[in-house]
Amino acid sequence: MVESQVEINPDAVLQFDDVTVRRGEKTLLDRITWTVEVDERWAILGPNGAGKSTLINIAAASLHPSSGQAYVLGERLGRADVFELRPRIGLAAAALAERIPPAELVTDVVVSAGYSVLGRWREAYGRLDVRRAVKLLDRFGVGHLAERRFGTLSEGERKRVQIARALMTDHELLLLDEPAAGLDLGGREDLLRRLSRFAEDADAPASVLVTHHVEELPPGITNVMLLRDGAIVASGLARQVLTDENLTATFGLPIRVWRRSGRWYARAI
Repeated sequence: MVESQVEINPDAVLQFDDVTVRRGEKTLLDRITWTVEVDERWAILGPNGAGKSTLINIAAASLHPSSGQAYVLGERLGRADVFELRPRIGLAAAALAERIPPAELVTDVVVSAGYSVLGRWREAYGRLDVRRAVKLLDRFGVGHLAERRFGTLSEGERKRVQIARALMTDHELLLLDEPAAGLDLGGREDLLRRLSRFAEDADAPASVLVTHHVEELPPGITNVMLLRDGAIVASGLARQVLTDENLTATFGLPIRVWRRSGRWYARAI
């Protein structure tokens, strides 16, 4: 059998063609076809178990599909050297935070992204690297924590440090897995304000943000994918995808959605 070839989009940072992930008899992702271009800011929404984190793991080159083809930054998973590919991707996720040594200084958590490692060892970092790390921490409101130990931070502070780390080396793709999860109202709104500045920056890399809630979408999101049971319910421009009908189908109960002053809101009917 001759394997079909995918026509590569030169503007794509992610290109999935019929991507399926199986674990035993369970299908985690079911024939996902999806393209993210360099100037797009995507959000992935869906209920628990929809396949959002599995999708992000493939985009982060941490997981290969069971079938189908996945291209990340132009490299096909299964043929590319993932150890060369992963440093080109910025990732902030709960699973990553669990691997950061609790005694690590916050500055070192960020600066060590330059070597794509967790836990500073014998790597050499220059003053410019440290200055950039501190500047990024300031950008996300945690510059005053630079000399703290990562294990002493609150959940919200850890989220911000991870985002700063994800931006440390001018990555070509930024992946944020539930960045506002666990934050109180003030922390969430402050983080979304900072993320909206990033999303609206024309020089920022393409990004994919995963969340359960439309209220956690920062202004500047251009595209949305809705997932349920590993399959796409709808995908495309945010204004076209975020409708009452699509969200009702995604979350399994009647939902009304509306947009005001650049922010999205939803309520069960």
